[in-house]
Amino acid sequence: MQDALFNANVRVIADLAAKKRLPSSGTKDLAEAGGVIGYGWSTSDNNRRAAIFVDKILRGAKPADLPFEQPTKFELVINLKTAKALGLTIPQSLLLRADEIISD
Repeated sequence: MQDALFNANVRVIADLAAKKRLPSSGTKDLAEAGGVIGYGWSTSDNNRRAAIFVDKILRGAKPADLPFEQPTKFELVINLKTAKALGLTIPQSLLLRADEIISD
C-alpha cells in the first residue's frame, strides 16, 4: 500500500532490505530506489486522468456528480541489478511482462 510515510522513506526501506539481503517489493518508486520489484498504478496516467476531472469541474460540473474511477493502468518494474546482487533469478516470463527493467 502506498502512503506518505512509505513514500517519504522509500530509499531507507530499500537500503535496509539490501543491507539485510532481503528481496523487497512495493511501488515503482521502491524498485527505482533499489528494491527488487515494484508494481502499482501508473502515477502519470492517474495524473492525466485527474486533469480531465479538474477540467470538468472548472467547466461547471459538480464534483458529486462525477463518477468515481479506479486506476486502469498498472506498471511492473523489475530491478535486475538488485536481484542479481541478492542472487535471485527472475523468470523470463515475468521479465517479458515488465513495463520497465532496471539493469544498471
